Amino acid sequence: SNKEREHEFAKYWDEIDLLHQSVESRSGEKNFVFYDGPPTANGRPGLHHVISRSLKDSVCRYKSMQGYKVRRKAGWDTHGLPVEIEVEKKLNLSNKQEIENYGIEAFNKQCRDSVFVYEAAWREQTERMAYLVDLDDPYITLNNDYIESVWWILNKFFDEGYIYEGHKILPYCTRCGTGLASHEVALGYQEITTDTVYVKFKRKDKDESFLVWTTTPWTLASNVALTVHPDETYLRVTQEGSTYIIEKTLAKEVLGDNFEVVDEFLGKTLEYVEYEQLMPFVKVSKKAFFVTCADYVTTDDGTGIVHTAPAFGDDDYKTGKRYDLPIPQPVDGDGLYTETPWKGKFVIDADPDIIQWLREEDLLYRKQKMEHNYPHCWRCKTPLLYSAKPSWYIEMTKLKDKLIENNNGVNWHPDYVGEKRFGNWLENLNDWAISRSRYWGTPLNIWRCECGHTSSVGSIEDLVKRSIEDIDDTIELHRPYVDDVHLKCDHCGGVMTRVPEVIDCWFDSGAMPFAQHHYPFENKENFDELFPADYICEGIDQTRGWFYSLLAVSTFVTGKSPYKNVLVNDLLLDKEGKKMSKSKGNTVDSFDLFDRYGADVVRWYLNYVSPTWVPTKFDEEGLKEVNSKFFRTLQNVYNFFTMYANIDQVKATDFYIDPQERPELDRWVLSKLNTLIQNVISDVDVYDLTKAVRKIQEFVNEDLSNWYIRRSRRRFWNAELDLDKKSVYNTTYEVLETFSRLIAPFVPYISEEIYRNLTDKESVHLADYPVPNEALINPELEEKMDLARTLVGLGRAARESVKIKVRQPIQKIFIDGKNKALIEDLSPLIREELNVKEVEFIKDVKDYMNYSLKPNFRALGPVLGKDMGLFSKVIQQLDPSEVVKAFDQDQPIVVKLSDEKTVNVTKDQMVVNISSKEGFTVEMVNNVFIILDTALTKELNHEGYAREFISRVQQMRKSNGFEVSDHINIFYESTEEFTLAISEFEKYIMDETLAELIAPLANGESETLNLNGHETKIFLERIK
Repeated sequence: SNKEREHEFAKYWDEIDLLHQSVESRSGEKNFVFYDGPPTANGRPGLHHVISRSLKDSVCRYKSMQGYKVRRKAGWDTHGLPVEIEVEKKLNLSNKQEIENYGIEAFNKQCRDSVFVYEAAWREQTERMAYLVDLDDPYITLNNDYIESVWWILNKFFDEGYIYEGHKILPYCTRCGTGLASHEVALGYQEITTDTVYVKFKRKDKDESFLVWTTTPWTLASNVALTVHPDETYLRVTQEGSTYIIEKTLAKEVLGDNFEVVDEFLGKTLEYVEYEQLMPFVKVSKKAFFVTCADYVTTDDGTGIVHTAPAFGDDDYKTGKRYDLPIPQPVDGDGLYTETPWKGKFVIDADPDIIQWLREEDLLYRKQKMEHNYPHCWRCKTPLLYSAKPSWYIEMTKLKDKLIENNNGVNWHPDYVGEKRFGNWLENLNDWAISRSRYWGTPLNIWRCECGHTSSVGSIEDLVKRSIEDIDDTIELHRPYVDDVHLKCDHCGGVMTRVPEVIDCWFDSGAMPFAQHHYPFENKENFDELFPADYICEGIDQTRGWFYSLLAVSTFVTGKSPYKNVLVNDLLLDKEGKKMSKSKGNTVDSFDLFDRYGADVVRWYLNYVSPTWVPTKFDEEGLKEVNSKFFRTLQNVYNFFTMYANIDQVKATDFYIDPQERPELDRWVLSKLNTLIQNVISDVDVYDLTKAVRKIQEFVNEDLSNWYIRRSRRRFWNAELDLDKKSVYNTTYEVLETFSRLIAPFVPYISEEIYRNLTDKESVHLADYPVPNEALINPELEEKMDLARTLVGLGRAARESVKIKVRQPIQKIFIDGKNKALIEDLSPLIREELNVKEVEFIKDVKDYMNYSLKPNFRALGPVLGKDMGLFSKVIQQLDPSEVVKAFDQDQPIVVKLSDEKTVNVTKDQMVVNISSKEGFTVEMVNNVFIILDTALTKELNHEGYAREFISRVQQMRKSNGFEVSDHINIFYESTEEFTLAISEFEKYIMDETLAELIAPLANGESETLNLNGHETKIFLERIK
């Protein structure tokens, strides 16, 4: 089975230490740097991981075979919320208080252990899919060396004034008790349906209300201002006895048609107008409840008047700062109300009660259901609340222009991800909220004194030197151990304590270009060999994840982008195009597929089915198809070659015929192969693996198997090892050996098997990638053979249409004379393929075909209009074959409709129908045609019987288990006419079937068959 074969090779690669050899056997001058994005091993690897990991592997193998040194270090992402959430579930803890009661040391130990729960499964997937990567010396984000490098980077940020503490509005997950950076928020949007409300805010000095729209009713209790756009026009209107203020362009949409305009004025005239507090539940300490102005107010939706709650929105917060507004925040860290009648309730869940309260107080104008995208925690799926929390920030906005410039120098595949998705996002960059008030992560290396002074630590040595306690360099750099280390303040001499936060785990993975090599503590002198990456490849969901954090960290540390080429793969979907998920039950187990088909087939299919950067619709039927079309076909070609080489006891490398002296078919397949090599290299060089594998599969199926090997079968049977037979051995060997190297990056197992069986070398993966041999590429020969194949295909289709089997010889076919010079010498091949006696090249097709002309109404309708009827009549008078001749030369024809009116008509404005005359049939494609003479004589019929007889005998030889070289006797009994045919062609039948004797059947067991309508009994006997 494939599974066992692949297991044997995997073992062999281990024995020869293939990874080490692949790297060390390549020169140090040519480095190709690859970074592996680190997965977290606390979840099982899925089939979607096979997509990006096989892309990583294929490109690395390809470059390695091209002579580059490609180091491949695996990595593990081990920190952060994802890990903590798993452990909380396991320990049944539901909030931060319970974690602290359990104990940070014990909790973090559980986190450390859980990180590698599935490491064995990841290792198994890696090995089974033949992802050649160093798992024995990976970078691990929880190791002290790794953390020390991260600290060094953070310390550099701190020293250069990029890190500040801010009370910004931050998306906050109440379930995890921590803020999230904007790039994390981008990962968790979900469609939700919300009740949005239009609310009446009563003005203090007049009997009128401001109409205000909000999608978050729960923030209304914290309202302190209403904000308008200073330069937009607002209306005062009356409706059913009430007076409202609303922005002019939105009035109709909100109020309908029945309202009267009393007045209109600019927004700035409303500034400082006071209104009554909407909900009297929260006390404020400063002046509030008046109208403010800001340019961010839009007139796209709502009412043009925005409810402002500085504790729960970034724009609101900035407006609050400008107008010195209070910041009431009646919500605790768990997202529950602390005041208001809904005290103790999760704020979003309180929305229905709040709407009911507004209705009872006559403050609700109307409510409206709305679907919109709302951010949820990407880890635990809780809706995020925006609130003013203290957090540490890295001032990325200072680096914005540099980040954009660096991104513009990257080759993104596909380019629109880099330009649009990532580029637009960088344009709207925010500072990076770097701290997390959690437990299991890289501790933030900032210490603070009671006097307020802060300082940062950049290395273990620095920590040991400055520590008040007696510690040494074995200290573990995690909580709670680093929390116990205090430093002496160099400002006031007081005691400094570490701030309690850990950092965003995306910073860990973004630091990997440096931290995986423990830079700058090690590898400083050879770092230019390790940075930047020539290539990285991950899923589309990493655009604002790893792709961003890498760019952010490297741009700061080195000023350069950390990667030159990024290959982005899209999601894995089921065959209906739905996202795979455990809950839907439509996931597919990669191990099960490896067991049933082998890893090669899965890898090939994932590349073949659709370009990497569009979603992959996984359908097992497609897997079966590539298995039979590519793998079985290749295996069959290889088996056919080795079977004859063994029968003949020939080693194809024992002799060498110069390719230019080999028959045309050999020169053709070598030309095709070298053209293929050219194409594959140019596709893989731009990371389009799908195009490459599709071209390879077509070559195996169509060119190699269906044409070259099928046309060469007889050459292998030849008793004599003459020039022709040596040529076919040489050519088939060269094609298979080269081909095994060509496919090695994509399908590591089958390529190894074929290569090692054909050569005595150690491994295909240590061999050189094929280079096209320009001298063997012959475009004219390819064009000629392709034309012959097209004609053969047309001839077969023509036979099909008149139901004449291929085994039934016909007298004659006619081919267009203009192709005579190019393919006349291939006439014997065409005759044989189509089982026809003569090929005739003709000047004029008129004698065999009837043409009729019809207008292409779609194309001519707009041009001719009402003259269409007249035109249809006039063209019936034209000579169709003259029209066709003109169209063939891309000339338009001139059609005279009346004395004063003519039209020029091109070939796409006419439909030319062709039908064949009696006794002929025609097939045509792209101006290439073939005509069959379908009349069958008695002689032709008899030869057809003989061929049918041969075919059945060959099938019986096979089902009887005879060897290819066995000689036989044939006994048969049939109708008079059929018997006559067999005796006429006796010698031909015996040659074809290796028969010594054809004789009438005596009484014995035989098979009764229907051969072309003649009942025939056949019995075969093997000659010992």
